[in-house]
Amino acid sequence: MDEYKPYAVFAEVVHASSMSAAAKRLGMTPSAVSQIVRGMEQRAGVALLHRSTRKIALTEAGERCYPHCLRLLEAGRAAAASLEQARDAPVGELRIAAPLGFGNHIAPALAPVLTQWPLLRMSLIVDDVLIDLISSRIDIALRVGELPDSTWIARKLGQMDTVLCAAPAYLERHGSPKSSLDLQRHHWLALMREVQEVTAEAAFPDGGAPLPNFILETVDDHGRKELIPLQTRTTTSNQIALRQMCEQGMGIARLFYADVRHALEQGHLVRVLPQLRLPSYPLAMLTARRDVEPAKVRIAVAALKAYFSSLALEHEPGSA
Repeated sequence: MDEYKPYAVFAEVVHASSMSAAAKRLGMTPSAVSQIVRGMEQRAGVALLHRSTRKIALTEAGERCYPHCLRLLEAGRAAAASLEQARDAPVGELRIAAPLGFGNHIAPALAPVLTQWPLLRMSLIVDDVLIDLISSRIDIALRVGELPDSTWIARKLGQMDTVLCAAPAYLERHGSPKSSLDLQRHHWLALMREVQEVTAEAAFPDGGAPLPNFILETVDDHGRKELIPLQTRTTTSNQIALRQMCEQGMGIARLFYADVRHALEQGHLVRVLPQLRLPSYPLAMLTARRDVEPAKVRIAVAALKAYFSSLALEHEPGSA
């Protein structure tokens, strides 16, 4: 867009009423400014300025041209100012994508940020489906589990510990499991994506017990894995619904500790076999780029990191 530069230089010369003053503002030499204006006049075939040793004055053609050049200069300054504002102050819309159930984490993490920066807005898209981050104009995406290959920058926020939970009413009716083998006789709740497909014909072979379709993984103190085959009674595609069904006494579920901490503290849920160590899942934050992040992203990233770091300190994996 070099063809627009002479117009901006010309507007600066008129605004400053001096070639040397305009050159200082533009970071150029006076001779370079003079050459640009003279080249503009030669291409147009008309004089734009009357020059003397002390001052400059607009010609009639220059007077007609100057307002258009001034608007171009002002637009350029406004564009630069908007970029500086985006770099230095959190403004505009912050778009965050997170799995279902993460709304209760995003709110406490970013509420102080929105309070501090009144010109910042937030749109939270919660969905377990991996949406297109670019077409959805996402600034920050939270992901749990292993990440697919991507050009986005991933930053680890921590580990999401999982625990086995049941409602007190369920345990009163069915008893509390004493060992991992006891788990197989209980009603299990699980997410649909964790459950293996079992056909109706194969579900009850020879009229016997149903085939297991859910594998619970545990880890011993030596890091060895144990796989416990289980049969789910109720499944759902929604992490929030899974927790709610567990609280209603419909069975035992493996849930993220961060999601059920308050329910455990209030007695709505009880840890089942707390001595069992279950796998934890990495929690990562994705952003488009790290080197040229606007202020709204930088500040939100820092707030999310601080929140999840404090959350991790509240729980020791394997504790009762």
